[in-house]
Amino acid sequence: MKKSTSFMALLGATALVLSACADDADNEATEDVTTPEATESEEPTEEDTTDEGDDSEEPAGRDYASIDASDYTACLVSDAGGWDDKSFNESAFNGLQEAVELMGVNAQTAESSSDGDFGPNVNAMVAEGCNLVIGVGFLLEEATGSAALENPDVSFALVDSGFTTESDNARPLLFNTAEAAFLAGYVAGGMTETGVVATFGGLPIPSVQIFMDGFYDGVMAYNEANGADVEVLGWDKDAQTGSFSNSFDDQAQGQQLANGFINQGADIIMPVAGPVGLGAAAAAQSAGDVWIIGVDSDWYESASEFSSIILTSVLKDIDVSVLDTIADVATGEFSSEPYIGTLENGGVDIAPFHDFEADVPAELVAEVDALREQIISGELVIETPNAP
Repeated sequence: MKKSTSFMALLGATALVLSACADDADNEATEDVTTPEATESEEPTEEDTTDEGDDSEEPAGRDYASIDASDYTACLVSDAGGWDDKSFNESAFNGLQEAVELMGVNAQTAESSSDGDFGPNVNAMVAEGCNLVIGVGFLLEEATGSAALENPDVSFALVDSGFTTESDNARPLLFNTAEAAFLAGYVAGGMTETGVVATFGGLPIPSVQIFMDGFYDGVMAYNEANGADVEVLGWDKDAQTGSFSNSFDDQAQGQQLANGFINQGADIIMPVAGPVGLGAAAAAQSAGDVWIIGVDSDWYESASEFSSIILTSVLKDIDVSVLDTIADVATGEFSSEPYIGTLENGGVDIAPFHDFEADVPAELVAEVDALREQIISGELVIETPNAP
């Protein structure tokens, strides 16, 4: 995870304040509130800090550097995967980091280690006077939604979920990942050598199943367009049933599920389970002839120890949605209107093929590019019961 030295110094300082204040407000929350600095076993390397330094690369589009957010405090609460999960928590954290570097917002974080931490951590952020509290992940809906109803003067946002009870101060940050996963499934259909591919999820929740729906449909589209018969293990879209690790942090479960698929002939696997997917990648790497499709971030970069087997990744620009939400709070433009990432607005896509660029046939690349344009234009709609 790339972090600037100045950002880590800021978080280190705010952690001390948070710990002291949370002692008075909620002893249980005090133990759970941490910063990414406290969870890292090593200091950032020269490579980590050199890439960003004082010249933080600004996302295309909005002029974030022109926004002064120094009077505001943005706070982030992770799910149990933690900030260094190489997935959605880390992506959200990176968005907060960018907001500190580009807009000067004050930042605090609370890292959860279990579901029981969600409520105390969200409440601790509110108690610290955060102007914006963002919960990362579907599982924080209850804690974040309740806090939003109880604190109408604080802005809230939630990654990967809407709110059961809508509120003017609560914004869902959603992603139609079925669109990008469809493209990844089409690629998998065209690249498999065994005619068998697979996917599995962490938990049977909409933000996971939407990936699996798109992947399945992409493989089926490849079959129809090319007269193929590629089989998808791990997901039955019509029945909405399939294989799940029932965890986002037990990598042994990911390894076990992947080995089961590999034994059935699968040579491309898309795990949708946060850090559990790293277990699947380890199994694929050991097998020697199996490729992985990452999710959320570009695994070629975020899980570089497995870069040699990463065919592509289904990208979700969680960091941009976090950055944009913080900017809206600072400029007085915050509303409860959901952010929905799509292929059209760049909120989702697939990553480059990196080491496999020369292996993916030009005809397949052209087909995928054409499908992307059809989805963006509305000519092709990826149907899923899990759409945002």
